[in-house]
Amino acid sequence: MIAMVDGDNFYVSCERVFNPRLEGLPVGVLSNNDGCVVARSRELKALGVALGAPLHLLPPAIRRQAVLLSSNYALYGDVSRRVNRVLAEFSPDVEPYSIDESFVGFTGFDPGALETHCHRLRETVRQWTGIPVGVGVAPTRVLAKVANRLSKRMPAYEGVCRLDADSDVTRRVLQQLPVTQLWGVARRTGERLALMGIETAWQLREADPKQIRSAFSVVLERIVWELRGHPAIELEDVNAPRQRILVSRSFGRLSGELGDLQAAVRQHATRAAEKLRRQGSLAQAVLVFLRTDPHRVCDPQYTNSQVVALEEPSDATPALLEAARRALAAIFLEGHRYQKCGVMLLDLMDAERRQLSLLDEPKDAWRRDRNRRLMATLDRLNREMGRDTVRFGLPHADSAWALRCQRRTGRYTTRWDELMRVRTG
Repeated sequence: MIAMVDGDNFYVSCERVFNPRLEGLPVGVLSNNDGCVVARSRELKALGVALGAPLHLLPPAIRRQAVLLSSNYALYGDVSRRVNRVLAEFSPDVEPYSIDESFVGFTGFDPGALETHCHRLRETVRQWTGIPVGVGVAPTRVLAKVANRLSKRMPAYEGVCRLDADSDVTRRVLQQLPVTQLWGVARRTGERLALMGIETAWQLREADPKQIRSAFSVVLERIVWELRGHPAIELEDVNAPRQRILVSRSFGRLSGELGDLQAAVRQHATRAAEKLRRQGSLAQAVLVFLRTDPHRVCDPQYTNSQVVALEEPSDATPALLEAARRALAAIFLEGHRYQKCGVMLLDLMDAERRQLSLLDEPKDAWRRDRNRRLMATLDRLNREMGRDTVRFGLPHADSAWALRCQRRTGRYTTRWDELMRVRTG
């Protein structure tokens, strides 16, 4: 058996942990640059605010009632790590799937005591971290995702729902569940399935797996087997190393200054390099793109990108920064106000499978080893002392590319200067 543990309105719950006065209020968390709503409390959903609703289009009456906060990813990420540490107390097999979701394996656990164990897990997570979670238990990951959905939507389950593969409850649930609400089934796939007469999860379960594979893909065939209670999707499949890494972000305000763009590209390339090393890969090329704001039709429009190949596969930040700098210099044009830029690392390969050249000299091996140790030290300092403790270049004050986050709360668990302050008396 396996469980899907999912934070209930996770971003909002993180905010409420440090500000209990938000309990019961309609709370929303905004996207980068305070653009649109990316997380909603139940109270905000009840007001009819849709996920992704632009902030500037919210009716004044709702804006007066709601508490709208800037995203605080440093806080959310740290709380997520704390939740996963609690989960590890209940199973040795914990695999994070996203910032608010984790699969927890229960192979070898007593099936009869599993629900009690999961209730205790849920209560401990709430007590130790303050985060309410829903727990869905099933023989497969696809069914566990369905069970998790029920655990949060049906109060009778008290936060823990178990679905056995061949139970009457599972059959009724799948018969009522639209196929597009299954994990891994996109809207377009659902439209094609509907043409075959498959509109519910139960109908997909009863379909011929070979026919599904022939008409769609091996992934959808695996979902059929998972719906039948046969594990077919491995955690390694869910978290396979990415084949490319993209870091991009809209600017806080439009800018035509080369210095602003250089600072933004430097920041994005640095973040991409950190992700590259974290998954144990090397990049062979760097792509940089930039664009103006397509919604400002009165402004001159410009979009472009440039790829720069590296002399050799690398995960060293200086090498990636130099390639990104050259790419930006090739596409930057004066006279435009830019709204977004990004850095993508391409042609990734496993760092352990680097092929050495017959033309290599001893100094080349020494240089690669030096870079490896330097980057490992850099990552360790930033991990232990806080992000950007050591970095390449300093940001300018009030940079145009910096995020707008006027509504952000304190990063209470990761910044010494933003620790929670308590008054007595």
